[in-house]
Amino acid sequence: MKTYSEDTVYFISYAKLPGEMPAANLHKVVGVGLIIHKDTGIIEDSSCTLITEEARAFLKQLLVGHNLHTEGIDGLIEKVKYRFHGLSQKAICVALKATYDRYMTWRSEMNI
Repeated sequence: MKTYSEDTVYFISYAKLPGEMPAANLHKVVGVGLIIHKDTGIIEDSSCTLITEEARAFLKQLLVGHNLHTEGIDGLIEKVKYRFHGLSQKAICVALKATYDRYMTWRSEMNI
């Protein structure tokens, strides 16, 4: 089992899947989770529901290492739009933005 430092936090958000996806008949949403180092803002790990193992690995490669504090989220979403072309692309981007927003709200509330 992978372990994370005490300085990491996990946030996840969900977005509705497009109706034309076979998985949308069983699961209505996709979740994107990020493990973020709260002091540096660097994404240390990620998770995504309802996509293939290869797609999860590819998405993880795009996300891990990105610094949310210095680079924000817009460039990362653009990278996902440019490189990830699954039917769930839009839902993943919406969930990614929502995860970022939840993290930034938490930082503000915690005065971090």
